[in-house]
Amino acid sequence: MTRLRGILFDLGDTLLDFGKVDVFGLFEQGAALGYDYLKSIRQPLTTFPKFFRKQLWAIRWSYFKSRITRREFNSLDLLGRMSTSMGHRLTNDQMLELAWKFYLPLRQQATVESGTRELLQDFRSQGLTLGLVSNTFLPPEVLDRHLQEVDLLDLLPYRVYSSQVFYRKPHPGIFSVALSQARLEAGATLFVGDSLHADIHGANRNGMTSVLKDPTGRHANSRIKPKHRIARLEELRAIVAGYV
Repeated sequence: MTRLRGILFDLGDTLLDFGKVDVFGLFEQGAALGYDYLKSIRQPLTTFPKFFRKQLWAIRWSYFKSRITRREFNSLDLLGRMSTSMGHRLTNDQMLELAWKFYLPLRQQATVESGTRELLQDFRSQGLTLGLVSNTFLPPEVLDRHLQEVDLLDLLPYRVYSSQVFYRKPHPGIFSVALSQARLEAGATLFVGDSLHADIHGANRNGMTSVLKDPTGRHANSRIKPKHRIARLEELRAIVAGYV
């Protein structure tokens, strides 16, 4: 690799740690918060069980369709269609707040490694360009809000979400968008992520230097090989020092 110019990060379980997730339980909690929010702004509502089932079916179908077509969807568009079908009249800000309510139980479960802000600040002070590339059907505004709350948003000026570009990692399209926005060359960029297929295979195939975050060592004997392995983000310091 030529002299290091930038680092791109995955988001979930890389910069933000979610741990073991009860997807159904968290979605039900989020639906309840969304239902209460709609009630508070006097929108017409059916019973919560009917509301929940309708939302759950819609998100499951959209997720299944996206896996078949290999194209991402944006849950904000889905919420908009669902709200319209239920007779709601929502402003854009209200739609984003509704999306946030659905996400909030997962957000409350997330943690950030201690020292992460300081680590990113140190990389920025070395002249490195930082950004993230995330597979998600969540609206960018929701994840940006989460990053703002944990005081990381300003350190990651280049953020590419699959819900924006509709390509999912490891598709080269989403990496190309991120590299172009950040004005980085693949050969001068580290990519840090926790997924062997999406992050490591994607980064390797696109000419970046891959770093696997694997706290438990569960991928020790994987067929897909990262250039580097770390258990904690702090270990990136030593890796970066070898390239700058």
